Amino acid sequence: MNNSPKYVGYIVGGNLKDNLTVRLTVPSHQVQEGAFVVVESGDWLFHGLVTDLQLGDTDPRFADESGSRLPAELAAMLHGQTLFTNLQMLPALMMERGPEPGSPEYQQWLDAIKAGMIPKPRALPVKTIPPHRAQVRLASEGDIAEIFGDPADKDNFVIGSTREQDHPVAIDLHKLVQRSSGVFGATGTGKSFLTRLLLAGLIHHNAASVLVLDMHNEYGFDDTSSDTNERVTGLKTKFPSRVQIVGLGAGTTIRGQNPDFHLEVAMSDIMPQDIELLTRELNLKETTPTTLDALVSTFGARNWFKAFKEMKANAVIEDDGKKIPAPDSVAAWARERGVNEMAAEGLHSKLSRVFNLAYVVEKPAMDGIGEVIKALEAGKHVVLSFGKHESDLDYLLVSNLLTRRIRERWEHTTNEFRTTGKHEPRPLVIAVEEAHKLLNREMAAQTSFSTIARELRKYYVTLLIIDQRPSQIYDEVMSQLGTRISGWLGDDDDIRAVLSGLAGREALRGMLARLQPKEEVLLLGWGVPMPLPVRSRRYDDTFWQELLGDKAAGSKSEKQLKKELGF
Repeated sequence: MNNSPKYVGYIVGGNLKDNLTVRLTVPSHQVQEGAFVVVESGDWLFHGLVTDLQLGDTDPRFADESGSRLPAELAAMLHGQTLFTNLQMLPALMMERGPEPGSPEYQQWLDAIKAGMIPKPRALPVKTIPPHRAQVRLASEGDIAEIFGDPADKDNFVIGSTREQDHPVAIDLHKLVQRSSGVFGATGTGKSFLTRLLLAGLIHHNAASVLVLDMHNEYGFDDTSSDTNERVTGLKTKFPSRVQIVGLGAGTTIRGQNPDFHLEVAMSDIMPQDIELLTRELNLKETTPTTLDALVSTFGARNWFKAFKEMKANAVIEDDGKKIPAPDSVAAWARERGVNEMAAEGLHSKLSRVFNLAYVVEKPAMDGIGEVIKALEAGKHVVLSFGKHESDLDYLLVSNLLTRRIRERWEHTTNEFRTTGKHEPRPLVIAVEEAHKLLNREMAAQTSFSTIARELRKYYVTLLIIDQRPSQIYDEVMSQLGTRISGWLGDDDDIRAVLSGLAGREALRGMLARLQPKEEVLLLGWGVPMPLPVRSRRYDDTFWQELLGDKAAGSKSEKQLKKELGF
């Protein structure tokens, strides 16, 4: 195997604010947009990304001339001198490499580092630029490990490989969970598969507890791919003792299998703010908060929902020949409390959709929300499958109820830990599908998710949001995402949203738009040292074999063997 560096050109111009210009000394097809390149300059290495390739010439007449009319030797000379290719390099990091290895100065430099006299070299943001004629090469496997982390390190998870040389690219999972992150991509680009990869890594490496709000029942039990009809392994299959599947509603089955337990919502758990969250879904009026306040004032925060549900709508009785509201009617209560009767009747009518939810009961068989929280605190991982309850109303109500309780619990535990120094909270990642339904501009201020994204990282709770329309997520929430992993996006607004707040976003815009529709992603943000397009790992038996060291995971199915044998 040839481990010698592959030099591709040298610096001929550029500036710190934009790009460096590199004159290629190899055929242009050997370097691609998005390639990770390294500039060697004295005691320093500059790491960057290829953002563009440009054809140039010293005399346009030769560019127009057909090469077939010239002798081969002359054509080769033209393509190296008169006709050439430049690439644009976005400098991202610089790292001190010290004097020439093997020299006395190099050993002195190493000794000074070991003695603590000078700091150990580390990647720094670029503050200067290399000189003209500095040599540029493709990054080696060692360069990538130096910047992104050693794939063999137990805290690192290989998410994919470089597109040119197939070098593994790792991410630090413990750093990833310190801030909220996002997985983006247009429909059909493999967001769910990429999310499964990340979740499997978090569970296997025990980087955090994971709560998956599984709206479409994809992550827990085995599934079938809609594109290939191949079996897709569920997290429960590979981590049977560490992953708990929770089904929404009594008697719910997921993919024909029984969950570990069922989640029912107690009427006493529903607070007025949970109803206000449903303003758009239920088309509630601006009078709703006033009516809800009156209900809580009359019946108490734990009993208002049950009492309001039991009231009769439009019920009247006759009194001296006049029709008046029945004593147990909505109108009678409203009249007694000085609340607008039409507003109260309207709210009762619109809340009928919530009143009739099968999983909202007066006395659940168990405290399902409490059990979910206990499991997460104990280091388990929970996949909440919504079963047949897949409407936006179900998703909005249950996810907000659950995250509100989680927020309260983790804030309490963290404050207790900071006071006593005992029982540090376990990091928690909440994976949220269809995130724009909960985190759009209208809803973000009302949900617990927005608060988690903005404030709860200091309480050990972060989000992993999965969405195909990042432009519909509230700007303030997007700005809090430390790491963004994005597949191909075709909409300019979505591309702009994913790149918002990042340096060099104009150079990265075209790169994101030109990713392959499947299995290529762009790593961005705080959780990775520099932007880098990678070919993501496939979520298949080979992945599980490499992750778990399970030889059986890599065995071929009967269908695959028959296909290979020609049957």
